[in-house]
Amino acid sequence: MALNIDEIRSDFPILQRENRSKPLAFLDNAATSQKPACVVNAISDYYTNSNSNVHRGVYELAEDAENLYHQARKSIALRFNVSVNQVIFVRGATEGLNLIAQSYGSVVLRKGDCMILSEMEHHANIVPWQILSEKIGFSIRICPTLSDGSLDREWISHEFSEGKVKLISLTALSNTLGTVNPIKEIVSEARQHGIKTVIDGAQSVPHQKIDFQKIGCDFFAFSGHKIYGPMGIGVVLGSSDALNQMPPYQAGGDMIDQVSFDGTTFAAPPQRFEAGTPNVAGAIGLGKAIEYINQFDISDVVKHENKLHQIASSGLSKIEGFVEHGTTPNKAAVLSFTIEGIHPHDLASFLDAQGIAIRTGHHCCQPLMKILGVEATARASFAIYNTEDEANRFVEAVRKAVGILR
Repeated sequence: MALNIDEIRSDFPILQRENRSKPLAFLDNAATSQKPACVVNAISDYYTNSNSNVHRGVYELAEDAENLYHQARKSIALRFNVSVNQVIFVRGATEGLNLIAQSYGSVVLRKGDCMILSEMEHHANIVPWQILSEKIGFSIRICPTLSDGSLDREWISHEFSEGKVKLISLTALSNTLGTVNPIKEIVSEARQHGIKTVIDGAQSVPHQKIDFQKIGCDFFAFSGHKIYGPMGIGVVLGSSDALNQMPPYQAGGDMIDQVSFDGTTFAAPPQRFEAGTPNVAGAIGLGKAIEYINQFDISDVVKHENKLHQIASSGLSKIEGFVEHGTTPNKAAVLSFTIEGIHPHDLASFLDAQGIAIRTGHHCCQPLMKILGVEATARASFAIYNTEDEANRFVEAVRKAVGILR
């Protein structure tokens, strides 16, 4: 069933505003998505009618807040096919990956061990492991990226077979290249060798229906703000076995069982990893965002987004000096590109004047930029509410910019 894009756009109040006195074309969805009114209203309603801390009060307001908070966790658990006890609320994928590295990584990695990252990783899936490596003394091996933007699978299989790798942490979908990595296949192979698996799902959740059980990984982290939810909230999904092995990441109120000056015992997951007052409003907003996207068939969403990418990529390919970075088959609707003689920042400024919002820079992927041989790229990324008209406007605006700037 085809998506009704006009109807979908009406769900997002911000899309009605202008940008530099021009109709807004928001094409920076890989950085953050816009929020439907139901998410905004859910947050407002919580603060207006149910504002209370959770896990603490027995009065009606506290019960209302607790029920809303639990319902959000339940909605997420149902979406990703896990139990509610496997859903840990964090500030975003970045905090989630730090939690996994510092808490789980410190349990399974020892001096002299080896783990794998890839060249296409976001800084959030590089730096936490580097910090832990300096502390513990394990080595980090880097999977090469092939010329089309795909992972070197033969390299991974060879490393797995050597018997030295203890853990692999990979992005499910590159925020720069749009590459959709075969994580289920890699996780399955890793398990055969007893290798632990961590998946950065920040970019994949808006474009894929993720079944945690079918993937079979030990951890999966994502951010709410990229899946039409609020900023400042995210989720770590963990296997029960892995979560029960992990010490707390932070300490304080509400993550304990018993506290005395003789020692402290800790609560069971997920509460063990949610110290202090949580972002209740953010969790409620994320739960509502999950409920919102559940109404759409993900295959319809992907088909629509890919069509917009094809319009943009095909149109820009006619411009002399255009290079798209990441050309794997079945990639996501992320168009990262350079045009010879045009600095990406100059291009973005020109597009901004036309009402078109794109991203430029290294996209928190400086190692990948070095591999690509560029300092920065321009990036247009599409979402469910973008239109063919916006894709065509984008192409035409880039053409005009090239004509002026070159």
